[in-house]
Amino acid sequence: MPCPGRRGHLVITAEEQARAVLREACTGTGLSPDGARLMRLGSNAVFRLTAPVVARVARSEAETPLARRTVAVARWLESEHYPAIRALHFGQPVIAGGYPVTFWEAVSPAGNEWASAAEIAGLLVKLHKLTAPDNLRLPEVAPFAKAAERISASTWLTPGNRAVLTGKLAEIQHRYEQLDWALPAGVIHGDAAIGNALRNWHGQPVLIDLDNFAIGHREWDLILTAVYYDSFGWHTAEEYEAFAEAYGFDIMKWPGYATLKELSELLMVTWVVTKAGESERVAGEASKRIASIRTGASRRDWAPL
Repeated sequence: MPCPGRRGHLVITAEEQARAVLREACTGTGLSPDGARLMRLGSNAVFRLTAPVVARVARSEAETPLARRTVAVARWLESEHYPAIRALHFGQPVIAGGYPVTFWEAVSPAGNEWASAAEIAGLLVKLHKLTAPDNLRLPEVAPFAKAAERISASTWLTPGNRAVLTGKLAEIQHRYEQLDWALPAGVIHGDAAIGNALRNWHGQPVLIDLDNFAIGHREWDLILTAVYYDSFGWHTAEEYEAFAEAYGFDIMKWPGYATLKELSELLMVTWVVTKAGESERVAGEASKRIASIRTGASRRDWAPL
């Protein structure tokens, strides 16, 4: 059974709950939930069906407006013949037990061959040439609101750690407001990282995870690849150089890079904080990240989650 969450919303906390919602959502779609494989239990519970379909079960009933917008983004990108994941062509999201569920064409047989850093840059070049229609109603990037909400809503944070994160957030926000952006604002993916671009059945790169589409400066779509290389060592120097060359702009040479890098790292910390109560492993990772924010220690030991 779903369990109560904050503000009266229902929140899925376990795989069996997500499977029950998936079974209900499949009714009437012609899809079978039998044999569905759980791929990830993160912001969504993501299942690969035996058909070449991926189902995303939102873990909160409050995510229905976001699910609707994500499907609308996918429909728009398809109309533009842009290489992105495609939503199945029936009414979506499907509401099951109060939760929004969306169904997507599987990108490839395995669904886990990542595109290269240079291929991600190529996808971003194409995306940044598009103009979103007004009726899509994309929000403007508001990173500080998201971070502040995560910090204030957490029941896991100690008072001391909450103060550390709040203080760091205020410091970065002050610098962020002084930034002289180099690239124009427009439609952005909002979470353009190595895990959100896959090779399809034909070996071509496609963009996935469309939840964070927004209007903002294009630096937002370049920062994660730079941080993954510079802060964490998750990319090689050669991979990052290929990314910057393919896009035609090296964000690490931009004067505002350090501010956007610190903000990106802090957002990664606050995201893990929201998951810290789910397991000792995630709680340990959150504590480690907060300690490095407090002390200025290397981020090289941050583990991907």
